[in-house]
Amino acid sequence: MQSSPPMTAVDRTVLRTDRLILRHACPSDLDAFFAIYSDPHALRYWSSAPHTDRAQTQKKLDRMMSDAARGRVFVIELDRRAIGHVGADNHGEVGFLLHPDHWRHGIVSEAMRALIPHLFAGGLTRLTADADPRNAASIGLLTSLGFTETHRADRTYCIAGEWSDSVYFTLDRP
Repeated sequence: MQSSPPMTAVDRTVLRTDRLILRHACPSDLDAFFAIYSDPHALRYWSSAPHTDRAQTQKKLDRMMSDAARGRVFVIELDRRAIGHVGADNHGEVGFLLHPDHWRHGIVSEAMRALIPHLFAGGLTRLTADADPRNAASIGLLTSLGFTETHRADRTYCIAGEWSDSVYFTLDRP
């Protein structure tokens, strides 16, 4: 288990790539994230069912904003619009979610290539991830970033009555 470095104030880190700004969540992101979290295609392989009301998304957004103190969860902004998020929890498990309108444009790859060095520079020594084995895009992205598969498990999530399996990955700090 990896501990976080102590933080005394809200982290104001902003990461930039050629096309993207990775920034902390703010209250005005609610509509953009409701569009993502209510989309069944976006959440097809996610660990929760699509949101049916803004209150669910508001709770998620509130957690993202409170995570800003750790400097590990970032909104993906393209052309001044929030289109998804990338980040890691306290244990170094990474995750990402993107609005389907922006799939297959290399956006999450670009965001993760900025995020990973930031996470390692912040003290994490190993990153982990899990994906649904049917999610070829996420598995391909993780392997292209250098993550290696460690193991698989059956029936790890039951969302809306449908069981999903998991494939697990790690990436050690270089």
